[in-house]
Amino acid sequence: MKLLDMAHEKNSLWIFGYGSLVWKPDFAYKRRKVGYIKGYKRRFWHGDDFHRGDKEKPGRVATLVEDEEACTWGVAYEVSQSHMEESLQYLNVREVMLGGYVTEIVEFVPKEKSHTPLLALVYIATSDNPIYLGPASDVEIASQISISSGKTGHNIEYLLRLAEFMRLCCPEVEDEHLFSIEAALLKIFPHGEITLSAHKAL
Repeated sequence: MKLLDMAHEKNSLWIFGYGSLVWKPDFAYKRRKVGYIKGYKRRFWHGDDFHRGDKEKPGRVATLVEDEEACTWGVAYEVSQSHMEESLQYLNVREVMLGGYVTEIVEFVPKEKSHTPLLALVYIATSDNPIYLGPASDVEIASQISISSGKTGHNIEYLLRLAEFMRLCCPEVEDEHLFSIEAALLKIFPHGEITLSAHKAL
C-alpha cells in the first residue's frame, strides 16, 4: 500500500476514526487531532453482530458513504513506526475481521487552521458486506440500536458517545443524521433510563 510505504519513510502513520475510534482507539498512538475528511457522509447503515450486537439482533454502527458535498468529522491518530505493525494488526481484527470494514486512504483536514492536511488510513464498510444493513428511517435505526448489545457493550453507548464527542469537540458542526437518531432514541426511553442503559457497558 502506498500510504504504508510513505508511513515507513516518515516513521509514522495517521489513522482516521469517525465511530468508536473517536473515544476508544485502544491502540498506542503518538498524538491525536480533531478534524474532518471531505467527500463522505457518516451513516448508521452498517450492521454489527459482534461489538454492539449479535447474530439475532445486529446493532447499527457508522460507516462512510460517498457524497461530494459532505464532510465527516472525527479524530486522526498518529502512530509511530515502532507501534505501527502492532496497531494495524489490532485494527485488522477489530475493524476488518470482526467488523467487516475495508481500508481506504483519505485526506484529513485538522480543525486547527495552522495545521496542514495529511493522508490517513480509514476503515469503511460498503454494501458488499453481508452484514451491511443499508438505509432506514431515524426511528427504525434508533429502535434497532435500543435493543442491541454485543461483546463491547450496548449499541446505545456507541450512539451517545459519538454524539457527545461531536458536541464537545465540534460544537459548531450540525450532524443531522447522528443527532436525529439520538433524538429518536431519547423518545424511546426516559432520559434517566437511557443513561443507565448506556453506562451498563462501561
